Amino acid sequence: MATLEGCRCQSASARNNNSILYSILKSDSLVTAEEPQHHQQLHSQHQTLQHLLLKGSSATSVPGSLQELRQQACSCGSTRRRGVLRSPQETCKAASAVLVKTLHFVKNVPCFCELPEGDQLMLIRSGWAPLLVLGLAQDRVDFETTETVEPSMLQRILTGVPERQSEVRAVQNRAAVGVSVVDIETIKAFLKKCWSVDISTKEYAYLKGAVLFNPDLEGLRCLHYIQALRREAHQALNEHVRLIHREDSTRFAKLLIALSMLRAISPLVVAQLFFRPVIGAVNIEEVLMEMFYGK
Repeated sequence: MATLEGCRCQSASARNNNSILYSILKSDSLVTAEEPQHHQQLHSQHQTLQHLLLKGSSATSVPGSLQELRQQACSCGSTRRRGVLRSPQETCKAASAVLVKTLHFVKNVPCFCELPEGDQLMLIRSGWAPLLVLGLAQDRVDFETTETVEPSMLQRILTGVPERQSEVRAVQNRAAVGVSVVDIETIKAFLKKCWSVDISTKEYAYLKGAVLFNPDLEGLRCLHYIQALRREAHQALNEHVRLIHREDSTRFAKLLIALSMLRAISPLVVAQLFFRPVIGAVNIEEVLMEMFYGK
């Protein structure tokens, strides 16, 4: 059982006699509960999220240097092929609902709430995107995209559009340009992997714990405790698989492969694909902090 050795905060598992296995499952059961009061709370938080996103949608973010612009508008074919959502309003609404449920899940994990606020912030910033995509898989939220092609450097020259003007315009209209097709395929491959394995509710809960407690971040105060929490999440997942799926000796390995695929998904891509088409350029991390801490 993980303990907060070397940390100023006390161990939630020691006080409540709860392990990471229990606290994660308890939190996930709260998120998936069907009580009317719970749905009303999620609906209220969803409305708050929409308000915060719209409030920040007027902000724009354009890189300052031409070098940054060139990196974002690479002339190679793989990065020029980009995709946009076919139904942005519907998909973004579903994604924001999953984001609210994700934050609710994190808030109700006792061992997370016992961490110092600085560690909490770091874990949320590193984990919100993979947790969101994991939530999309659990809720079976699928999406379709339409491919667009960003003009190459040669096309810009032939059409007579100045290079700098063209690149600045491309960045400013990034919502219309979409994201790399390669990034979209990475997300879709992860979703299909989860659905093919037919991951159960408990397995999703353990996977969320393994994603949330990320000891690979620099500056964590409770590093050893967070390492122990991730290890416990993996062990709980392995024990559950061995107990429920004795006939499938490769299932645990398949779930670990899904985790590795999830870590390859960029938070910037998630924000740009699922939120920017509707709300424009907004700092999603600021929205998350305001939602989570009410700041």
